[in-house]
Amino acid sequence: MLRGKTLAMIFQKPSLRTRVSFDVGMQHLGGSAIMLGPDEIGLGKRESVADTARTLSGYVQAIMARVFAHQDVLSLADNASVPVINGLSDTQHPCQAMADMLTILEHFGRIEGVQIAYVGDSNNVAVSLAQAAAHLGGHVRIASPPGYMFSEETLSALDEMARKHGGSLAAFYDPVEAVRGAQVIYTDTWVSMGQEAETAIRRPIFQPYQVNRDLVRHADRDAIIMHCLPAHRGQEITDDVADSPQSVIFRQAENRLHAQKAILVTLLQ
Repeated sequence: MLRGKTLAMIFQKPSLRTRVSFDVGMQHLGGSAIMLGPDEIGLGKRESVADTARTLSGYVQAIMARVFAHQDVLSLADNASVPVINGLSDTQHPCQAMADMLTILEHFGRIEGVQIAYVGDSNNVAVSLAQAAAHLGGHVRIASPPGYMFSEETLSALDEMARKHGGSLAAFYDPVEAVRGAQVIYTDTWVSMGQEAETAIRRPIFQPYQVNRDLVRHADRDAIIMHCLPAHRGQEITDDVADSPQSVIFRQAENRLHAQKAILVTLLQ
């Protein structure tokens, strides 16, 4: 479907799932992908983001960028003449959210009406998960510690989006309340890339938000466990939960490939 087309992949951050799923996805579709790491491209340092976007537009049919600053994705999109895909930024992770929705859809046959509890840091993964579920009528329950919860502005925007599509959004400081009766329990690392200096501060604050057997027992008996990976086992999630029959973590990881292929076909065919 994409024979003769090439994807440029810009990486400021290390990657396993994003890099392999996009590269293999392009190969499956008959195209090719070029990896551009920090040493090759120096986005915004060796040359401007705008000049990078204009140059790559003459060589490839799409650009995928995994960056720190969300503004870099916006600048690439503003200056490129080819589609630009956000492979991850500090504020969004939409490609992960697409795979998450696919995983929930496969398991329940629907997203509308499904009770989804996210426990942990209100980070880029959490906001994209909430946005995607809200668009599709899911009921999202966020549990984060004080100081690490979405802003009131973000919560209000997500709530409005959810209500518009028949879903809902609720925020809790108590993780037990968030997961009570949930059909999906989702967590992510407590310390995202670029926040390593905060590790010692964050760990004790987030310890009550660990997804373990004691927390899971408050959810629906058949609830599934999700994590975008990489997982810091023994921190945000315990081994017995991550490797339990309820866990769909590695199916979720595999679905990055299928979701990525759908994104590529939608943009390039």
